[in-house]
Amino acid sequence: MTINGQTRIAALLRMHPEALEAIVSIHPRLEKLRNPVLRKLMAGRTTIAMASKVAGCHPDAFFEKLRPLGFEHAADGATEVIAEDVIPLFVHHISPEQVITLDVRPLIAAGNDPLNLIVRHTRSLKSGQLLKIVNSFYPGPLVQLLEKQGFGSFTKEAGYDLVETFFYLRDAAATGSMEQAEAAFGSDDNWDDILVAYAGHMKTVDVRHLEMPLPMMTILESLDRLAADEALFVYHKRLPVFLLPELASRKFRYVVNRVNEEQLNMLIFR
Repeated sequence: MTINGQTRIAALLRMHPEALEAIVSIHPRLEKLRNPVLRKLMAGRTTIAMASKVAGCHPDAFFEKLRPLGFEHAADGATEVIAEDVIPLFVHHISPEQVITLDVRPLIAAGNDPLNLIVRHTRSLKSGQLLKIVNSFYPGPLVQLLEKQGFGSFTKEAGYDLVETFFYLRDAAATGSMEQAEAAFGSDDNWDDILVAYAGHMKTVDVRHLEMPLPMMTILESLDRLAADEALFVYHKRLPVFLLPELASRKFRYVVNRVNEEQLNMLIFR
C-alpha cells in the first residue's frame, strides 16, 4: 500500500494486522490507540500528519516503522514538521469569564463521540471568547475541521494525558484588532503630551468592574456623547482589542498607559 501524510490511521489498520503495534511503538502517547473506544473515534479521522503532532515527531517516523510491513511512502508535500502553535495576542488580555471550558473525557470514556456537543459550543462562540476543550490527546481531526469553518486554535499540554486545545473565531475583526493591538500596546510615548493637551476637556469612565460585553458597550456609549474637543479617559483591566477596529471605523485615535498587571488606562480622542 502506498501511503503519505494524509493517509488515515484506520486505513493502515485495515491493511495490515501488525500496523497497530508498529504505530504505538513510535511514542507512548499513541498507546491510546489500543483502547477500542478511542480507536473507533479517532482512527477514521486522524491522518499520519495529525498523529505525528500527537507524538511530537516527524511523519518520517511513521513511514520508517511501517516500511517493514510493506507500506511504501509516496511524497505528498505534507510531511513537513508542524509549526509550534502561536498564541494570539488577544488571549493574553481576556478574563477567565471569556473562557468556556468543555471536558470531553467523560464522554469518550463512556464510548460517546463528543463531536456534536463541541460543534454546538462553537456555534455559540463569540468574538473575544475561547472554547477550551479538555482531553487526554491532541484532537487533530477536530482542529482541521474547525479551521475550515473559520476557527483558529492553539494547544497546551497541561500534564500527562491532559491536553487543552483552545478555539477562537478567526474573523476579520479579530485579526484586525490583534494587529492594531500589537502596534499600539505599550504606546505610552505620547501619553503625557495627550494628557496635557486635553486637560480640562476630558470625560472619565471606569469599566474595570464590568463583565463582558459591558466594557466595550460603555466605552462606545461614552464616545457617542463626547464633544469634538474632548477626550475619553478609560480605566480598564486590559487592552480591549475587539474595541480597536470600532475606534478606527469611527475615526478615533488612542494611546495607552499600562499602570500594573491589573490596570491599563486609555485616552481616546478624535
